[in-house]
Amino acid sequence: MLNSESLGKIDQEVAKYPADQKQSAVMAALRIAQQEKGWLAAETIEFVASYLDMPAMAAYEVASFYNMYDLQPVGKFKLTVCTNLPCALSGGADAGEYLKHKLGIEFNQTTPDGQFTLKEGECMGACGDAPVLLVNNHRMCCRMTETQMDQLISELRK
Repeated sequence: MLNSESLGKIDQEVAKYPADQKQSAVMAALRIAQQEKGWLAAETIEFVASYLDMPAMAAYEVASFYNMYDLQPVGKFKLTVCTNLPCALSGGADAGEYLKHKLGIEFNQTTPDGQFTLKEGECMGACGDAPVLLVNNHRMCCRMTETQMDQLISELRK
């Protein structure tokens, strides 16, 4: 289900916890599985749960609670815009609208070419730097203007 490199990474995460608490590595294991697969299908979540000796439903509860996990296929680049109230009032809502128009999609949709998925995100802990975008859960972009968003999209398309 997962390649040996991913399993090795999961084993490194599991090693951080007592032997009888392997399930404590579930968030990291789901992240690693998603990095390999692109998203978390039910069978991937079930595999991770089995690998960590925990009920599949418990792993699914984690995967469905946090918005960093994708339970449906996403584009090559997932752009998450913080739309919590402080960010929304500081340009986050406008940034989301601009990206919808620029990409021709709504939140939770993917461009027809499969390149971009646009998501709304919860607090990213950078309210003072709004509007904030997160690219593929790993790259945070702060104080994004329309020009910077245009540059980001052009950069990602290359």
